[in-house]
Amino acid sequence: MKNDSFNDPESVKTAEILARFNQAFLSHDPSPLQDLVADDCVIENTQPAPDGSRHEGKAACIQLWTGIATNSDIWFEAERIIARGDRGEIRWRLRWGSEHGSSVRGVNLMRVRDGQIIEAAGYVKGI
Repeated sequence: MKNDSFNDPESVKTAEILARFNQAFLSHDPSPLQDLVADDCVIENTQPAPDGSRHEGKAACIQLWTGIATNSDIWFEAERIIARGDRGEIRWRLRWGSEHGSSVRGVNLMRVRDGQIIEAAGYVKGI
């Protein structure tokens, strides 16, 4: 996975947090989320179309992400993490089969504060 983060201390820290977050999905192990998600975290999810859903608070965010991370029928391929100060993005491909058509590319736009994720918006490529 490529990392295009800036080298200032805040960007480096953000990239490290996003890499730890991303690993929870790559390994299907959501246990790190407890430490990585802030009490006031807000997620704008990709589903349902067309506008997605909004999840507010640590418990709601962890519940959503745990469901995704533990789904053994899907898996993520990490493409790139980019961090700029307290903001970052994780580019990925979600797969549910071995054929190229059984996948979709997407991105999470994230914001961190005090070592925890406070904001996440997910987007996928579509028609």
